[in-house]
Amino acid sequence: MIAVIMAGGTGKRFWPLSRVDEPKQFLRVTSEMSMIQLTVNRLLPKINYKDIYIVTAQTQTDLVEKHLPELPKKNIIVEPTGMNTAPAIALSTAYLAAQHNPEETVIILPADHIIENSEKFIKSIEDADIEAKSGNLVTFGIKPTYPATGYGYIEIGKKLKTGFEVKNFKEKPNKETAEIFLKSGNYFWNGGMFMWKISEIHAAYKKYLPKVAELMNLIESAWNNSGFDADISDIYSKMPKIPVDIGIMEQADNRAIVLVDYDWNDVGSWKSLYEIADKDENENYFNCSNVSLDTHRSYVNSDRFVAMIDINDLIVVETKDALLIASRDSSERVKEVVEVLEKRKLHKYL
Repeated sequence: MIAVIMAGGTGKRFWPLSRVDEPKQFLRVTSEMSMIQLTVNRLLPKINYKDIYIVTAQTQTDLVEKHLPELPKKNIIVEPTGMNTAPAIALSTAYLAAQHNPEETVIILPADHIIENSEKFIKSIEDADIEAKSGNLVTFGIKPTYPATGYGYIEIGKKLKTGFEVKNFKEKPNKETAEIFLKSGNYFWNGGMFMWKISEIHAAYKKYLPKVAELMNLIESAWNNSGFDADISDIYSKMPKIPVDIGIMEQADNRAIVLVDYDWNDVGSWKSLYEIADKDENENYFNCSNVSLDTHRSYVNSDRFVAMIDINDLIVVETKDALLIASRDSSERVKEVVEVLEKRKLHKYL
C-alpha cells in the first residue's frame, strides 16, 4: 500500500495563524506535533516512510523536509502551481506510475485532518484496500454526529465486501436537509479521503477527464526524457482547477464507500477547531491566562493575558502583527479577509 498526502494548501480559513510561510498543515494546533506530522504518524503502523509521498507546493518543500526529516526527498512531489485535488492527484498518479506496479493500491489523504482513534483508522484503510483491490474507486464516509451544513454527504447503496456502493453525492445541504440526512441513516459525511489502484485511477482520468489524462501523458514523457527535475510548469498550468469528487467520483460507476465512526474533524475553520478543543465549564477555550466574566462558547488564542466580559460565541486569535475577532458562526468568512489582503497587496499580513 502507498500513501499520498495532499499538503499544498494555504489554510486561508486559519488566518492569522496560518500564513504563506507557515500554512495550516505545518501548525501545531492540537498537540506538540504539526498536523502533517500527525497525519504521517497515523499511517506508520501500516505503511513505511519509503511508501509515503507528499504532494505539495514548490514554496513548501523546505517545510515538508523540516517537519518530516525521515521522509525520502524523492517522495516529495512538487506541484508547480496550486490547482485543485484532481490535478494534484493526477500529478501524484503519474509520479507513482513511473515507479510502482500499477496494481498497487494508494490511499489519498489531506494533511490537516484530525482523527483521534488510530486503530479504527488503520482498520478502515484495510477495509478500503479490499474494495480497491476489487477494482473500486473508494471513498470514506464519516458517520455524522449532528446535522452539519458545512460538509458534503454521500448516500450509500447496497452492501459490498467491506463497504457499500455509492448511490449519490450530495452537496453541502441546508439545515433542514441535513436533519433529514441524519435521521435517514443512509447518508455519511464526505471525508475527502480516497483509495484505489494506480491502474484504476489512471483509467478513470482517461474516461472522465481526458484533458487531464493527455496532460498526464505529457508530464510522464517530460520525466522520461529529462528525469523528475524536468520543468513541467507550463504543462501543469493547463490543468483544469477541479476537485476529484466532481471530476471523477461523481461520474464513475465503480465507486465504493467504507463507513467509519472514529472521531474525525477536517479542522476547516476556527469554529471546527473550537468544537474539538478542551473547553471549560462555560464552554470557552483559552490557551492563555485570562479572566472571563459571563462569557460563554468562545475560542481565544493569544500570547497575552485576556479579559472578556459579557461575550458569547466569539473567535479571538492574536499573533504578533494581526488580530482576528469574529463571531463563531462566521469563522468560515476568514478566507474572505485573506482575499481582501491579497487584493490590496498587503503581503506583510499574508
